[in-house]
Amino acid sequence: MKLQQLRYIWEVAHHDLNVSATAQSLFTSQPGISKQIRLLEDELGIEIFARSGKHLTHITPVGESIVRMAGDILREVETIKQVAQEYSNEKSGSLSVATTHTQARYALPPVIASFRQSYPDVALHMNQGSPTQIAELAATGAVDFAIATEGLELFGDLIMMPCYRWNRSVVVPEGHPLIEQSEQSGGLQLEDLAEQPLVTYVFGFTGRSKLDDAFKSSGHTPNVVFTATDTDVIKTYVRLGLGVGIIATMALDPAIDGDLVCIDASHLFEPSVTHIGFRRGTFLRRYMYDFIERFAPHLDQASVEAAVGCSTASARAALFADFELPEL
Repeated sequence: MKLQQLRYIWEVAHHDLNVSATAQSLFTSQPGISKQIRLLEDELGIEIFARSGKHLTHITPVGESIVRMAGDILREVETIKQVAQEYSNEKSGSLSVATTHTQARYALPPVIASFRQSYPDVALHMNQGSPTQIAELAATGAVDFAIATEGLELFGDLIMMPCYRWNRSVVVPEGHPLIEQSEQSGGLQLEDLAEQPLVTYVFGFTGRSKLDDAFKSSGHTPNVVFTATDTDVIKTYVRLGLGVGIIATMALDPAIDGDLVCIDASHLFEPSVTHIGFRRGTFLRRYMYDFIERFAPHLDQASVEAAVGCSTASARAALFADFELPEL
């Protein structure tokens, strides 16, 4: 059994059983991969992949277990490399992050900029996706860190730590009736918003659940006419007059959003908390600790190590219960 064979079965399993695509991603030949998989199956005396002719159709039940263990072995090998690299050159390597568009576009740029100044030899990789995609990337070890707000139940196998609180604002074009209405009533009310066509995030993105919960508990039904995962898309359609936008306040950029009027809505919705997390057993290099602390200053190395030491998510929640989280 060779490490290369384990890498091949792992990669094939994660390229939808497409051997050709796997070969391209690994810069090797399709026949070479097929041969090594067959040699491994012959050695083990089982089929890892079921076949129809020359095509792989699905992973066998025993193959599922073997592929999962192969992934664990490959991650341990990568950890060994990282440990060695930490002692040979602590300021070079790579760091991959999976997050949503809002985090990547609005929360992370200053963190990335300062991090790059300190660690120019660390290659950064940003992956954007839904909470489900982010959780899968982190759980399989495809990325080092997951940053998410919604769907935290998907991250049960990760060590998740709270970073900051944030809330929402309403954005409308200049001259919109809600501007005068909010000024006269001393602030927006949910019934005011319920009467408007709303443009906001797709469910499962950027704290959308808090918005739905607020309307439900107040007995109002929101008239959501357009949803998107991208805040910039939401603002574009507000400009086109499609409806009233409800977005994360941190996503307002004075430099480019001067044509929109921002109305505070933080009193209408519960604040959301963004978390950062990683797989248990991940070897955190010094620059990884530094990245976490730059993103969330209260999460210094001692706090992160304390979170790693917690055996359950509830224990981690108790650990951070008294932390004063910053607000964006």
